Amino acid sequence: MNPAVPSTPGSATAPVPQSVLRKVTGAAAAGTVVEWFDFAVYGFLATQLAHAFFPAGDDVVGLLQTFAVFAVAFALRPIGGAVFGVLGDRIGRKRVLALTVLLMSGATMAIGLLPTFGAVGVLAPLLLTLARSVQGLSAGGEYAGAVAYVIEHAPADQRSRYSSWMPAATFGSFSGAALLCWGLTAGLGTAAMNEWGWRIPFLVAAPLGVVAFYIRRRLDESPVFQEALEAQRGKEHAPLRRTFALQWRPMLILGGYIALTALSFYTFSTYMTTFLREVVKMPADLVLFSNVIALAFAAALAPVLGRVCDRIGRKPTMVASSLLLGALAVPAYLLASGGSFGAALGGQALLAVGAVTANVVTAVLVSEVFPTEVRYTASAITYNVSYAVFGGTAPFVATWLIAATGNPMAPAIYLTAIAAGALIAAWLLPETAHRPLDGRVTAPHAPVHDRA
Repeated sequence: MNPAVPSTPGSATAPVPQSVLRKVTGAAAAGTVVEWFDFAVYGFLATQLAHAFFPAGDDVVGLLQTFAVFAVAFALRPIGGAVFGVLGDRIGRKRVLALTVLLMSGATMAIGLLPTFGAVGVLAPLLLTLARSVQGLSAGGEYAGAVAYVIEHAPADQRSRYSSWMPAATFGSFSGAALLCWGLTAGLGTAAMNEWGWRIPFLVAAPLGVVAFYIRRRLDESPVFQEALEAQRGKEHAPLRRTFALQWRPMLILGGYIALTALSFYTFSTYMTTFLREVVKMPADLVLFSNVIALAFAAALAPVLGRVCDRIGRKPTMVASSLLLGALAVPAYLLASGGSFGAALGGQALLAVGAVTANVVTAVLVSEVFPTEVRYTASAITYNVSYAVFGGTAPFVATWLIAATGNPMAPAIYLTAIAAGALIAAWLLPETAHRPLDGRVTAPHAPVHDRA
């Protein structure tokens, strides 16, 4: 390719050299891998954590308690999004991204060192909740900042192509976490894994976090952010209250769509392994191995769909993801319920197509919809509120729905209903592909496209 990006970026800044764009994308993706590897391990080890941190008894109750702590981290993600978003819009993207990866790695390593319920009683789940809370705060500042940083470097006609590496990194990190958990389960055996082996994936976080921190600290700041910062020099930075006042409408509409992104992602990447183990009664090693393959497929599919999204636009991609998930959720669960390795893999693959499509378009939308000077704040809050309400609760709600109704298809029906709501949001949100990123904050009731 040419030494410089051939197309015009989404601002008045000069085109970013291709070598810089590759470095930026790679560094953002590397940090995202570490962040979400750490976050994913908890979901894959939910059964072991239930035995380690909660009193013995009903397995369903133990799982619900474990997933309730899982949801606590998501409840704090909007707070993390607000805090780190405001910081990112004030002091820059790269400093905040370096900080979030350190926080996540430290909290994850702490989980691997915690005493169990058998050793310290009720203090164990309290310490687990505290560590998960720090994870949630960190995750709240990570994803929106990473995609904003990449998109603010990318050419206008290839923003989804480059931002799609963030969902690819996320699915890849979940695949890596699942692979490690599968390998440990197969190598150590179920008894050893329940006793002490579950700690190993959490302890891996420490060296990974140091490497990611080093990579991110060496980055330069986004040129679009530097341009916006210069334009704001001498003026008051838009406070959080003003961001809500001016951006509430696009935040609300986009949040309605991201509900589907969040629910589909955690249904596919996290809850499905629990469904296959606890409802279908498949062996744990086969479940994790099928999940590794499905997540690797999702990671490989994301960059392909990123190019498609740039070609056809954001609205058609949103509509396609809503229809795919609405139509395939029940068939995917029915297929996965077959009990064989092939059926489990096929069911997950069906869910993957819609989930990846939703995640790819969301990655670019969270930056295109909002103006530069409040992009990190508005996108992080919007993204994380939806993930807190629909993503963090996905395993809990799915487990509860099956227990309450006796219908193993209940989680699929829930996903179908959310897909219908996302289709309405897709219709309301205007097309943002190829539009400039350098919009300024405008009047509260200005059309969305005037602010994007």
